[in-house]
Amino acid sequence: MEGYDVIGSDDHRLGAVAAVDDDLLIVEGGLLRKSRHAIPLAFAHTDESEQVVRLSVSKQVVDDSPPLENGDVDRQAVAEHYGLVQHFEVDPDSDAEEDALRGGVDPTPRERARIREGASEAGPHGRQIIPPDAHDKV
Repeated sequence: MEGYDVIGSDDHRLGAVAAVDDDLLIVEGGLLRKSRHAIPLAFAHTDESEQVVRLSVSKQVVDDSPPLENGDVDRQAVAEHYGLVQHFEVDPDSDAEEDALRGGVDPTPRERARIREGASEAGPHGRQIIPPDAHDKV
């Protein structure tokens, strides 16, 4: 596959395949200022007869992806750029329910228990008032 032309979904030529690194296709492009970008193989479809690799993403998406620096691939950044991984931080020492209580948020499981026990406020016609989920953005 090395040396095959790489074509984006918008039919623009991105460069040529420089290497395949596990599940990533390394593409080198540019005339004067060469750059290398890693593209997950999930977005690449090889046409052996034409010796070309067609992508299901556009040239702009690849150009905006994190370039290889000193030949090193930041796999996490590449996965995040292509939407293959959600980035979030979890504090393993944190107790989410206790943090929510300290922040004034009544966590959903605890709120449900309160409603089942009849401890929620009564609204018009004796119906319970169920407060909006504090985690929803308004």
